[in-house]
Amino acid sequence: MLKVNDLEVSYGVVKAIHGVSLEVHEGEIVSLIGANGAGKTTILRTITGLIKADQGEILFDETDLRKTEPSKIICLKLAHVPEGRHIFPQMTVEENLEMGAFTDTRGMETTMMQVYDRFARLKERKKQLAGTLSGGEQQMLAVGRALMAKPKMILMDEPSMGLSPLLVKEIFSIIKEVNKNGITILLVEQNAKMALSISNRAYVMETGKITMEGNAGDLLKDVRVKKAYLGQ
Repeated sequence: MLKVNDLEVSYGVVKAIHGVSLEVHEGEIVSLIGANGAGKTTILRTITGLIKADQGEILFDETDLRKTEPSKIICLKLAHVPEGRHIFPQMTVEENLEMGAFTDTRGMETTMMQVYDRFARLKERKKQLAGTLSGGEQQMLAVGRALMAKPKMILMDEPSMGLSPLLVKEIFSIIKEVNKNGITILLVEQNAKMALSISNRAYVMETGKITMEGNAGDLLKDVRVKKAYLGQ
């Protein structure tokens, strides 16, 4: 579904991504793990056109995303839940969800009811300003807003950041449920243990390069991954 070939990205004269290649197949959860500054967020932002690549190929359902405007990429049913959530704090929960459906308003009320069924707390707070929600509720809203676009695939960037351990478990449970409902997921996450435990496959990044890849269960048991990312 998503194929990235030999991606190179720079910030000015500083090269951030060095020849990265990865792929995500339909129905998978694929994790991208690594330390802060490894380039994980840069890759997601480049896929969705928010950062321009120096070279390489990015294909989503055979569409060349490097030749597609960011505003058109969401129309291809590729959604992005960004790091830091980026909800609209001065808008209500319901208005935030409506923004998620701006590319395809057909059946919006039905889709919104499905989001409310999945996130009961959002339904309870639908008229509340999004900026007054707790961190966990804001993350649920960010995921719900992405679901309003009826995506085939969601890129999720650090969904557990800043959340309590209890809420982290809840967010990962939501990610699994979203995937079971037929949505493919590329997950960037510092909580390597949780990410690998729900993923089919994974890639490990260090300083802008893919250093390891494989079955998520195998990487979870790998001595190098345990030492570097699992504190074992």
